Amino acid sequence: MQFTRTLLSSLEIIFAIIWATPFFLIILVPLTGFYTYVLKYYVATSRQLKRLESASRSPIYSHFQESIQGASSIRAYRVADLFIQESQNRVDENLSTYYPSLVANRWLAVRLEFVGNLIVFFAALFAAIMRDYGSLSAGLVGLSVSYALNITQTLNWAVRMTSELETNIVAVERIKEYAELPIEGQKSHRVPPESWPSQGDIKINCASLRYRDGLDLVLRDLNAHIKPKEKIGIVGRTGAGKSSLTLALFRIVELSGGNIEIDQEDVSTIELSELRSKLTIVPQDPVLFTGTLRMNLDPFDQFSDKEIWTALENSHLSSFVSSLQDELNYAISEGGENLSVGQRQLLCLARALLKRKTQILILDEAAAAVDVETDALLQKTIRESFKHCTVLTIAHRLNTVMDSDRMLVMDHGKAVEFDTPQNLLSDKNSLFYAMARDAGIV
Repeated sequence: MQFTRTLLSSLEIIFAIIWATPFFLIILVPLTGFYTYVLKYYVATSRQLKRLESASRSPIYSHFQESIQGASSIRAYRVADLFIQESQNRVDENLSTYYPSLVANRWLAVRLEFVGNLIVFFAALFAAIMRDYGSLSAGLVGLSVSYALNITQTLNWAVRMTSELETNIVAVERIKEYAELPIEGQKSHRVPPESWPSQGDIKINCASLRYRDGLDLVLRDLNAHIKPKEKIGIVGRTGAGKSSLTLALFRIVELSGGNIEIDQEDVSTIELSELRSKLTIVPQDPVLFTGTLRMNLDPFDQFSDKEIWTALENSHLSSFVSSLQDELNYAISEGGENLSVGQRQLLCLARALLKRKTQILILDEAAAAVDVETDALLQKTIRESFKHCTVLTIAHRLNTVMDSDRMLVMDHGKAVEFDTPQNLLSDKNSLFYAMARDAGIV
């Protein structure tokens, strides 16, 4: 709206000058050419400078936020001076990109002032010439010159509005790109039976997966059959594809080839919300939200207090929650920062216990970031409370999954070994034996 108003105002001034002094048309064409050149040069340069300034501003905010969150650690290790210096360096980098923007604005102002002065000069010159010939009244001379005196500010606004319009168009283009992103799960709308999955049988048939077109496969023709109620340990070195298998099960990333069947149902044909509601996961990084403890355990108010307390009892958290003044109404801060990592992980386990109707539990390196005591509690709860479920445990520490029924050993996106821990350890040429030896288990 401002751009349109500024454009109309500029045209109004030009037409008023031309109407009062038609000779102004002689100089209008070269002035318009010069102004257009300045406009294009400035807008293109200004856009790039704004991007640079914006890109250098984000690290300042992120460093400030990280410094606030880690203030206690910074003070404990006495590295406050280092963080202050880093903050100053990032501010300096931002200013080094902001200063060229100021210079560009001064460059523009000088040239627009020059164009404006030329317009005033020629408007006055042609008015004087036409006045001498007696074809122009004093009133029209005053009108022409008074309009010309305001042209510099109007031209300046026109350039800035053009620059802002182009910036806003870029923002609209980004929104358009997001709006046109394919929506996940649109190809599958079939709702499975209410009792599905009743057994927890999982078949992975030649599954291949890549995160984006053009990238390498992270799962390559993966084949595995996991029987009902089996406890499977999934191990492998970093980048082997363990977590990618979890993404494929939940269809966070769609398979590039092959399929996954749960109780003879192809998961790619099942409505996405139904699929994810039927599976239970305890992630490596526990997810908690700002709100009460009860809301974090039961966000949809599906369970009674008795059921919640039972879940807390089974996850070894009931004594801790009972010691809180507000108990289930205890306020959880963002990300669960007022709880320890172990308590957050056990809360996620309690949340999983409330969904015990599901037959499949996935533990995505749930014990990787907790202490040995919490790890022992996790393993005990899983063995006792999920013995009726099929459990897939992605393990960082081999000793946490040595009691699994079978071990799925992955390497470069493939299942290279799939057998009992005892059989794999008996083969000294197996990859699992090499990993166990490196971990000090054998």
